[in-house]
Amino acid sequence: MQVTDTKIDGVKIIQPKVFGDARGFFLETFEKKRYQEMLDIDLDFVQDNHSRSSRGVLRGLHFQKVNPQGKLVRVVRGEVFDVVVDIRPDSPTYGAWEGVTLSEENKLQFWLPPGLAHGFVVLSDTADFEYKCTDYYNPAEEGCLLWNDPAVGIEWPIANPLLSEKDKLGKLLKELAQ
Repeated sequence: MQVTDTKIDGVKIIQPKVFGDARGFFLETFEKKRYQEMLDIDLDFVQDNHSRSSRGVLRGLHFQKVNPQGKLVRVVRGEVFDVVVDIRPDSPTYGAWEGVTLSEENKLQFWLPPGLAHGFVVLSDTADFEYKCTDYYNPAEEGCLLWNDPAVGIEWPIANPLLSEKDKLGKLLKELAQ
């Protein structure tokens, strides 16, 4: 597999090796020892999640205030624009964002270490999004960064996404530190 660093410390784009022929394809989506070595992580995954969303749905930008989750994400059907924002106050890239298109065609994975806000918008008719998490989901400790916070300046490929009521009430980056 090929691992590419991003401008945010610890965030990686992963291109797995895909073995294919006229019958279809095979790829390994996770192998603990190799992923720990290549991504320089020493965390166990404790929860797998799968979501399905329609075109234009934007989920995020979510994080957990206590027991933050590292996430290894991928799309198994459709296409999304996936985004991470560095909300770690002591990080040199605090407030920076990184985005990557994940799709069933490119089979890319995105590694997001704990302490970041994460979200995605669906670009295809539907998308199935899977992610492995390094800690358990705790709804009492969930936070949400406003998807279009001008201080962050994410360049989303869609102007008017479909949002949940919770995501419409996301906080500005400057409010997270308070």
